[in-house]
Amino acid sequence: MSTPLSRPLLEALRDQIRRLEGSATRRRTVLPFGIRDIDRRLPGGGLALGALHEVAGGGNDALNSAAAGQFAAGIAARTKGKVLWIVTRQDLFAPALKQVGLGGSRVIYVEAGADQDALACFEEGLRHGGLGAVVAEVARLSMTASRRLQLAAETSGALGIAVRRWRRQTEAADFGQPTASVTRWRISALPSESLPVPGVGRARWLLELIRARAGEAADFEVEACDGHGKLGSGHLSLPAAVADGPDQEKAGRRRTRA
Repeated sequence: MSTPLSRPLLEALRDQIRRLEGSATRRRTVLPFGIRDIDRRLPGGGLALGALHEVAGGGNDALNSAAAGQFAAGIAARTKGKVLWIVTRQDLFAPALKQVGLGGSRVIYVEAGADQDALACFEEGLRHGGLGAVVAEVARLSMTASRRLQLAAETSGALGIAVRRWRRQTEAADFGQPTASVTRWRISALPSESLPVPGVGRARWLLELIRARAGEAADFEVEACDGHGKLGSGHLSLPAAVADGPDQEKAGRRRTRA
């Protein structure tokens, strides 16, 4: 017959488990999206700071990650401090980042020649401290590498965003492999908002929250981040038809529980 654990020992084991899961006090700080149905599906009511998050483009954008990059930039724009952005290809369009609220004066760009170099810079940037966010383009992200990044983010409290970007469509299957990231998102472009006159309206995205640790997975149709939104730079918004509707929660279609 097993001997019951004493209360002090039980509490010590629980504390150890919480540390292993990365639930330090710093991790409880969150960055809300400002959209009720998104925030309520995330633990703490927002995107965890001091944590690693993954973002990838959906469909054809898996190779270019244009929408995914803007989504990441909008999040980074709402953090405090400089943003370290690590690229593996020389095609990042700075005016596109400014369009969603991330001005060039806040961004420090680093060019890495390969994934292993990008991951090394990513980890070093997260450990450095004093940065609001660290964003890095990476194709492959192993469980070991993601754990190192997660621990580094916990140490400094910085927000880490891995923008998953591949050179061939077949490589995108790697996005399904398990990692230590707290959330995993896929961003796909939708037809832009219709205008009463000829022109291109505000971009729209389909956000797929594929994984949220201790939260719910769901899909959301939103208007892209704006540099001059009602809530400030870098915020998403709901399409008018949804925002003015009787039930805002219909904006998020529930998926399987993460």
